[in-house]
Amino acid sequence: MSRTIYLLRHGQTEFNTVRRLQGRCDSPLTALGQEQASAMGEALRAELGSADGWAMRVSPLPRAQASAARVAAALGLPGTAMTTDERIIEAGFGDWEQQLRADLVAQHPQLETAPDWHFHSPNGEKLTEVLARIDAFLNDTALPQKLIVVSHGLFGRLLRARYLGLEGDALFTGEMPQDAFYRLHGGDVTRIDCAGVTA
Repeated sequence: MSRTIYLLRHGQTEFNTVRRLQGRCDSPLTALGQEQASAMGEALRAELGSADGWAMRVSPLPRAQASAARVAAALGLPGTAMTTDERIIEAGFGDWEQQLRADLVAQHPQLETAPDWHFHSPNGEKLTEVLARIDAFLNDTALPQKLIVVSHGLFGRLLRARYLGLEGDALFTGEMPQDAFYRLHGGDVTRIDCAGVTA
């Protein structure tokens, strides 16, 4: 049996509303973010029919943990189904964490058009390091075959691209929605929209 992964991003956070970089730091879910996480859980329940046999892997950051708890509640999964996995944490943005995207572009205009702009940050995690984490996760034969992953925007974009075998600038072309999630199965990636919430 080939593994099926449902890949979810955490709900909207306070930093997301003003485009402030989070990376390894954190900010709380907004009211909309809480609704988004619950809506993802409801949509996933409709998709699966039953969550029996499904396991969850969750980033250690609080915004992902809070979102995963709402998803698990909607699915009727116990807390024991949620396992923290350090490999799926968001990329670290180094000195740029907690900075506004607009301020960074004002200081470094070239970032406006650089697809990989996140990885220009001083003391930040390197793209090669993030891709190595992704490869280790995707190639881990010990992971369950039926897996729900709650992670982050940039990390999820890169994981989907890596799953599809994309390289170069194509790594950065995917969406980073908080009102939809993705099914990864058989080498294909399918977007699943959630009803009743907007990004």
